[in-house]
Amino acid sequence: MKKLLIIVIEGCSLEYISLENTPNIYRIAKAGFCKCVKAAIPTINMVNHTTILTGKFPCDHHVTGNLTYNLQTGQLQEVNESGFVPMDTIMDVKHNLGASTALLSVSNQVLERFGRHVDFGVSVEKPKDILLNFLGISEPPAKESLLASLWILDACYRLLKKNSMDVVYCATNDYMMRHYGPDSQIALRHMRKIDEWLGKIFDLDHDREIYITGGYGINRKSSFIPLKKTLAEKGYPGIRTNPLYKDVYETENHQVVAGIQTIYVDEMDQIRSLELLHTLEELDFVDVVSTKEEAMKRFNLPGESVGDFVVFAAEGYAFLVDETSNEMPAIEEKEEEIGDFIRTNGSLQERAVPLIAVNAKEVAEKYRYSRDIVKILMEE
Repeated sequence: MKKLLIIVIEGCSLEYISLENTPNIYRIAKAGFCKCVKAAIPTINMVNHTTILTGKFPCDHHVTGNLTYNLQTGQLQEVNESGFVPMDTIMDVKHNLGASTALLSVSNQVLERFGRHVDFGVSVEKPKDILLNFLGISEPPAKESLLASLWILDACYRLLKKNSMDVVYCATNDYMMRHYGPDSQIALRHMRKIDEWLGKIFDLDHDREIYITGGYGINRKSSFIPLKKTLAEKGYPGIRTNPLYKDVYETENHQVVAGIQTIYVDEMDQIRSLELLHTLEELDFVDVVSTKEEAMKRFNLPGESVGDFVVFAAEGYAFLVDETSNEMPAIEEKEEEIGDFIRTNGSLQERAVPLIAVNAKEVAEKYRYSRDIVKILMEE
């Protein structure tokens, strides 16, 4: 059984990688390949961790976010994200075949959700002293910090050096990408440090099957749209919306935004559905709008999460989740040391991510989506 390592650098779009700044990534790619693949929709962390680990799209694993719309009550409800996915992950399959498994993540939520069959599990958020002692590593930094991703990569390196586990899944966080654009000095320095750890990990075993991907991208947003209110003003008062997830930003308004909205329409608007579709298509802040049937087919989404229409925000835009506030989030230019004001994900704009692979199971052309990493492994 070939040893396997999957590393997810959350939020790492293609723009964060360059020959000058991340030479080890290019060195690894030279021994294998590097290409652009597509993330799952919506482009958020738990959806894409589930997709990568199962090799399945959301239409099969049914994880689409942390919010669901209750048709009976007309209310949005939180989904318990710490439950198990009702299908096997690559960790489960390899464990059942006798492989030693490990899962390392900045977020403890990832470990809780996918760590049911791992022999070694560690998170920055909730570390266990016995595992820290085993690794000979210091207490982790704060989860929401630049150091968190470096710490988990250090832990991955120490684990593989001390005990070369058969199957390892390692996930950073997207703190840096949410605060700093790819050309900022802080982002460049941080990516160099990530790149150094990736080189060290690769050099432990050049024969290991390794996949490094971004999970999803992150982009800056400068305009925020109350979609439900906008459509009501255009003559569609019966519209109900579900963002599938919410990104909360600690601005003065504690603003909540999302890059995708699903729309439910009442009986009156059902009659005018074609007219509504054309209205949505003509809005500057809309990138793509699909009917339920189109979204299920085109974006591999499960029918129960889609509503009647799926709307993706255009570049530079995001949808307000809480439209009850009359305040709009303040957008202001800040110094590079502070970072961009709001950088987020969830739309189609964040779908393109890198895939760097060495000793891959198949040739580069076989990998079109990030889920193909595990899909191909499951077909063995």
